[in-house]
Amino acid sequence: MIEPIAHFALILTLAATAVMAASAAIQGARLDLDMFGATTIALATAVGGGTVRDLILGRTPVFWITDLSFLLTAVPVAAVTYVVAKRLPQGNGQRLRLLMQFDAVGLALFTLIGVRIAQGEGTHWIIAVVIGCVTGTVGGMIRDILCNVTPSVLKEDLYATISIAGGTMFLVAEQMMDETIALVGCFAVMFVARLVVLARVDPGADS
Repeated sequence: MIEPIAHFALILTLAATAVMAASAAIQGARLDLDMFGATTIALATAVGGGTVRDLILGRTPVFWITDLSFLLTAVPVAAVTYVVAKRLPQGNGQRLRLLMQFDAVGLALFTLIGVRIAQGEGTHWIIAVVIGCVTGTVGGMIRDILCNVTPSVLKEDLYATISIAGGTMFLVAEQMMDETIALVGCFAVMFVARLVVLARVDPGADS
């Protein structure tokens, strides 16, 4: 029987996979890629951070090879999101804002997942925070690089900073409260912090 916290962590991972796939599918729609191209980039985005994390920690085969639920989540979510995004009006920044909101959710979720998995591997807390940041940011970097866009982590200091701060906050919070509450609370803080940063940025015209 799966422990409640393990089950919750699985749900978080699937949710993070879905939102990152959705963000990449929206980017694909914005750049006028076809569905296959957008879905391929979405898949690389959804599993990219976790793949790098697992390789660094020596957890092989990597997570999506041993559990097909991640691929079976990412592909249909990407396809549906692509269709919806293509129908949204262009030129008003709506698709870009939606992309960045999905990215904010993915950043927060994958950061916490990465920290927790690194903890389970017995790493030092500093390494756990670094692994959390890698897990949270690499997927978005892969998406942006494949779409020939400068990755947010290279042009927005608070992108990685929010991940590092959120991962550190979780390690402190879990010592003082239930782990599930700590996860939810730290996710909310990171997500809101990212939205505040995004609110200060003019998305410009959506192509």
